Order: sequence, then C-alpha cells, then structure tokens
Amino acid sequence: MKPLRKKLLVSFLLIMCLTLAGVLFVLAQLLPVYLSHEDERAAGEVSGLLQDKGIILDEPTRNELEERIAGIDAETGKKQLPIGFLSTLLITFSAAFIVSAVLYFRLTDRYVHPIDLVTGTALELAKGNYRARAEWSAPGMQSALVTAVNALARNLQDMEALRETEAERLETLIGHMGSGLLMIGHNSEIAMANSFFLNQLNLEEHALIGKSYKAAALPSGLIRLIDAVQIEEKPRTEQMDIETGNSTGTMAVYAAPVIGGHGSWLGIVVVMHDITELIRLERVRKDFVANVSHELRTPVTSIKGFSETLLDGAINDPEATGQFLEIIHRESGRLETLIEDLLDLSRIEKEGFTLELAGVRVQNILNQAAGTVSGRLEERGMKLSMDCPEHLAVMGDEPRLVQVFVNLLANAIAYSRPGTDIRITADSRGDMAEISVEDHGIGIPEEEIPRLFERFYRVDRARSRDSGGTGLGLAIVKHLVELHGGSIGVESKLGEGSVFTIRIPLARQTGQ
Repeated sequence: MKPLRKKLLVSFLLIMCLTLAGVLFVLAQLLPVYLSHEDERAAGEVSGLLQDKGIILDEPTRNELEERIAGIDAETGKKQLPIGFLSTLLITFSAAFIVSAVLYFRLTDRYVHPIDLVTGTALELAKGNYRARAEWSAPGMQSALVTAVNALARNLQDMEALRETEAERLETLIGHMGSGLLMIGHNSEIAMANSFFLNQLNLEEHALIGKSYKAAALPSGLIRLIDAVQIEEKPRTEQMDIETGNSTGTMAVYAAPVIGGHGSWLGIVVVMHDITELIRLERVRKDFVANVSHELRTPVTSIKGFSETLLDGAINDPEATGQFLEIIHRESGRLETLIEDLLDLSRIEKEGFTLELAGVRVQNILNQAAGTVSGRLEERGMKLSMDCPEHLAVMGDEPRLVQVFVNLLANAIAYSRPGTDIRITADSRGDMAEISVEDHGIGIPEEEIPRLFERFYRVDRARSRDSGGTGLGLAIVKHLVELHGGSIGVESKLGEGSVFTIRIPLARQTGQ
C-alpha cells in the first residue's frame, strides 16, 4: 500500500496539470481576439495621430502600417507570436508552481507524514510486530495521534509478553507434571501429549500428534475408555494395567469430555496417574498386617491353649504343669521378642530417627555380638572365628551396630547345620570398612535373594519358626546399615552356605 504522502503528491501534480491545461486552453481561445482587438485599437490610434499631424496615407501604405503594427511578417504574411507576453506568462506559471510545491511539501511534511508513520505502525502491529513504534517528536495535534498509537503498541507488547510468559509457564507445568496428560480435539485427532504420558507409554510425540486416537499406538484399554466417554459424554475413571517399556504399571486413568460455553463439543482430556507404587505399598501393608496377625496368633494360641488346659485340671499334675508353664514362658518370650522387634523397626523407619555416631572399633562390636549369641553357639555345637584388624574403626552408633551383628549371627546360627563354623572377616576397602559373616548353612535360592530383607519374609518358614525368629531381623539390619551410610549384600549357594557383607564408612580418626 502506497503511503498517503505519495498519493497526495500524485493528486497535486494531476490537479496542477489539469489547471495549467485549462488555463492554456482559455488563453488559446481568447488570445487571438485580444490581440486583434489590440491591433485595431493601435492602428486606429496611429491613423488618428497621423491625421492630426496632417499626414494623409494612401490605402496601400495604410494597410502596410496596420500589418506592421499587428506584427505580420511582410515576407511570410504570418502574424508573429508575442514572445514577451508568453515569456511573462511562463515565468508567472513557473513561479506559482514552485510556490505551490514548496507549500505542499511543507504541509505534507507537517500533517501527512505523521499519518504515514501511524499507518505503517498500525500495519506492523496487525502483522504481530508489537515492537514497532512511530518516531515523531514535533509538537502539534499530530503528536497526540502518534503518542496514542505508540501507547497502544506498548500495551500490545506487554500483553504479548504476558501471554508468552503464561504460555511458557503452562507448557512447563504440563510438561513436568507427575501425571500423563492427553488432549484430543473435536475431530478425534490427538492435539497434545505431555512428556510423562509419552515416557510412560514409550512413544514419540510425532507418532501421536495430528493422528486419530484410534490410529495411534495407544493401549487398547485406553482407546475403549475414550470411546465410552465420546459416546456417553460423561467423565469416567478406570484402573488399568499398561505396559511401560519392559514392565507393566498400574494406572488410574480419568477421561472427561471438554464442552464449550455454548455446549459445543471441543474434545476429550485424559489424565493418567501412575499408581504402581501405591498398589505395591498397599500389597505390602496387607501382607504386613496378615503376617503380624499370623505371628501374634501362634504364640497367643499356644499360651491360651495351655493356660486353659491348666485351668481345666491339669494344674494338679505337677509334671504336666511344669511342662505347660515352660511352653507358656517360651511362647510369651517369643511374643515379647516379636513386639520389641516391631517397635524397634517402627522407630527406625520413623522420620527423624537419628543415630549417635562416633568412632568405634569393629573388634569391640564383634566381641559384644559374639558374647550375646555364645549360648546359642554352645547349644548347637558351633564355633565362631573372627579375623579383624585391631585398629579398624568405623563411624557408627555402637549399640545399633552390635544389634546388626547379633541379628546376622543369630540368622547364621538358625540356618546352619549343627557342628559347623561361622566366620567373621573384617578389613578396610578405600574409605569403607567391609565386614563379612560367612556360614555353612542351607543356603538361599537365587530367586529368593531380592526379597530377603522384606519384613516377615523367610526362606524356610518352619526352620525359622522353630528357632524362635520373628522374620524382622534382616529388615532391621538393612535399615540400620543404610542409616549409617552403608550397604549390605548377600552371596549364597544352595546347600553350601551364605555370606552377608556389610560396608560402613570408616571413622575419621582411628585409634580409639
């Protein structure tokens, strides 16, 4: 689009040309009449003057005089043009044109140029360039228009910046939210899928966007849910198992129609929550409650049964009474141990549980643990050997570390054959102390090792129960070792024995 200034210039030149053409046309029509009249008047004046002087001219001489006064060339017989008159006329028109042009340019520069600037700025704003400004600083009524347009441009730029910020914030929120989000347009094509959704289904964005949800590589259960929402036009929630890479996860999927303000169908939104961990924790909770109930019921049943037998008259039999009371005492001790282990594990797992760390010698810890289980070793005819450097020290809570090794030794005694040996070796590896407890017991099947540190999990339930174990010892060991900043590992061969290895950070200063 041409600027207004150029349009006005063309209009000005056209008007000037038309005006000049009109004036020339009028002059061309009137000039001969005017010149003829002037010639006759001049000839008459000359003839009269000559008559007054008493000079009488004959007819040929008079005609020649009139022709000369009229400017007729004697040789050609044609009237000569009034050069002086025409020159004056040309100079006058030229001067008028120059003055008009100067005035035009002055006026357009003052009044039209700002309008061109405003028009150009408005066009740039219409294209989306909100940084455009009309550069005009001269005073006058035009400055108000320029200022208003510039203010509008600034407002639009601020609104655009705010919109971009909000869009970026929304995109970041959707992209990093902990749930999958899928948007389906009114034409059943997928409009948007966030990164969580793509990662959970192991899909690429280009494989979904712009495609119909039925043609996309979505799980069949999810497609059925979307179909149901599209037909019923009501929100629905379902729990479904979806393959996520190499594993299967449990998802809570919510799908709802998106209805516009006037009831128009805009599409469907699908939100997918990964509840795999919640399902696992719920299963662990149920297993824990079931295991605790079972472990509590066994000693309670024994205590109740033998006490009822005594009340029914067996108390009169001294031999039976002694035997029954021994069983009741043993089962009550087992019940007490179970409750203590449960409370201990609860305290360890509680948030805010802290250890009293200090530099402690490993040999002292092992000696205390060995003393605690010495009675059980004698009962089963087993021997314990230790190979530990005297100076080896770790940063730890001494009572808790003693508890760790008591549980490991008790576990080794319970699952080892009578008369076998248990060996403890300790040494430093870098900035960690490595302590191993090796037994020659029944061993652990390889597929059972990952579950070995779960609460109440037993490889051999009958043997563990007969030995008085609660099934919580290794769970307590694992938690305590990790609280020390260490780790525990297991190596085992079925029928040959097991080696439990603990790694704990060394003390900053040894020689305690």
